[in-house]
Amino acid sequence: MGEYLEVATKGMAAYRAPSLTQPHKARQAIRDAYEGKISPLIGYYCGVSSIPTGRVMAQMGADIVWVEWEHSACGVETMTAIVHDIQFMSEGRTMAFVRLPGHDHASIGYALDAGASIVIPQIETVEQAQHVVAAAKFGPTRKGNRSAPPCRWLPGIGDTCIDPTRSIWENVNDQAAIIIQIESEEGARNLDAILTAVGDQIDAVWMGTLDMRVTMGYDGFWGLEPRFLEIVDLYQETLKKHDIPNTGLCLGHNWARGANKAFVIVGGDAFAFVGDTATIKSARENLAPLQANGKFNGHREFRPGC
Repeated sequence: MGEYLEVATKGMAAYRAPSLTQPHKARQAIRDAYEGKISPLIGYYCGVSSIPTGRVMAQMGADIVWVEWEHSACGVETMTAIVHDIQFMSEGRTMAFVRLPGHDHASIGYALDAGASIVIPQIETVEQAQHVVAAAKFGPTRKGNRSAPPCRWLPGIGDTCIDPTRSIWENVNDQAAIIIQIESEEGARNLDAILTAVGDQIDAVWMGTLDMRVTMGYDGFWGLEPRFLEIVDLYQETLKKHDIPNTGLCLGHNWARGANKAFVIVGGDAFAFVGDTATIKSARENLAPLQANGKFNGHREFRPGC
């Protein structure tokens, strides 16, 4: 497939489906990035998960907007609207990935029906991973039990297929990506068994280091504790063994953190808020009180054109 040849001019629109209500060919995009055919996929984090911010992010030029559903107050309708706005307002140049609030069958279906790819938090066991894959896939050939949405891709309106020799359901199975998050020591130690069981349906893995460290009794996103670093090494070696792409955060222009990752989050609304708290603090420290009658306060008065 030659979609990667058009990424420089089209962005992720090179991987879009005939209808933007369908998921992009996100599985292929991740694999192309992993194989070096295109640059790593650049993601932006929509942590507040509001419709207006999603509309702005759709125009920023990211490959992916990560819609936070696990740690936000948005409901199904809001999540669906954000996904649609990202993919419609970007004209397919940006695709939506939704982090689900859990593993339940209904939430998996809601996000996929909206046309997004999915990020599944806190996978720890083979059984959990098998449940997720079954809930995300249609039909017995994928061991799926996902319910077909009768009003989502209506005949002659939204069901035009990338591959017309196969059904819409078979096409969608190969379009939307599944990323699982490993966020505990148990999950890391079970990752080999998980990928042995369902690795052919898992498109990438993300180590959630904050939750990982919380479950291990450590603070912060990163550290040098030998026990923690042992788990990081185990995680990376397991991905290498199974030839599965790694993904993760790459914040603060620390591009070395993005090495060997097929998809990285490089910024987001929540991170911008944190950065601007420093701006507010600096303003308080550097803007001196006005003198009497609002006159000179230690800084040269600004005049337009000066």
